[in-house]
Amino acid sequence: MEFRHLRYFLALAEELHFGRAAERLSISQPPLSLNIQQLEASVGARLFTRSSREVRLTAAGAAFVPKARALLEQAQEAARHARDVERGLVGRLQIGFVGAMLYRGLPQMLRQFQAQHPELRVLLHELSSQEQLIELSHERLDVGFVHTTQVPPELSRILVARQPFVGCLPATHPLASCATLALRELEGYPFATVARAVSPDYHERIVALCTAAGFHPDLRYELRHWLSVVSLVSQGLGVALVPEALRESGLANTVFIPLTATADSPAAPYDTYCLWKTKRDNAPLVSFLEAVKAAEV
Repeated sequence: MEFRHLRYFLALAEELHFGRAAERLSISQPPLSLNIQQLEASVGARLFTRSSREVRLTAAGAAFVPKARALLEQAQEAARHARDVERGLVGRLQIGFVGAMLYRGLPQMLRQFQAQHPELRVLLHELSSQEQLIELSHERLDVGFVHTTQVPPELSRILVARQPFVGCLPATHPLASCATLALRELEGYPFATVARAVSPDYHERIVALCTAAGFHPDLRYELRHWLSVVSLVSQGLGVALVPEALRESGLANTVFIPLTATADSPAAPYDTYCLWKTKRDNAPLVSFLEAVKAAEV
């Protein structure tokens, strides 16, 4: 039994006339008759009664109609699904991200992407940059958004965002009303940072920026997440340098002040990269990377 036999059978079952069914199928009557005979032989039952005046479904033929229709619909659905998989419209996509991306356009980009790919299941994992590099190398993530320039050679990258560091201070801090902040002014205050083990790049850059400004920061609190850093600052326990996007965190009792760039302490950008394994053959990944390139995250 072939799908061609089912199509011919359903056409004849609906028309109950060999001539009209053959015309509908764009074939002549002899091939239609032959295929119906082949189908009946395959099924092992007569599906039609024929006379010079009419064609009628047998009881077996009437019972076979819904089953034949369901088989064809399943075959068509299977073909559509295969095409959608090849085009990256269905499947699963594992995405890693650092917390600051929640305030740098990632949710908006994901909403638009999901609206265009409703059958694609997107799974999000908040991880540090270092954790994402490990997960990407083991192909447990398809794509990651990281804050590191130390990228293994097997990974490709796109620069998706560039933002400055800003000073993050409690609202009650003596410097909280300043329009701009010279980094040297934070000397002597306890600093909150993301831990070196979580983000060595960030940790080292904070130390380097402060050293260039003429002091060594008092790194009192090392935390796992950006929001933890800002939350601790909001409690009046310290100060921090954070990506500008954290302004959107909405935590009360904090202020974010632009840093004054000097020759000794330039306003270093805080870059975000989208990473993926270069040789990975994944249609959903290809579709998502197209969305990343089109978005202004």
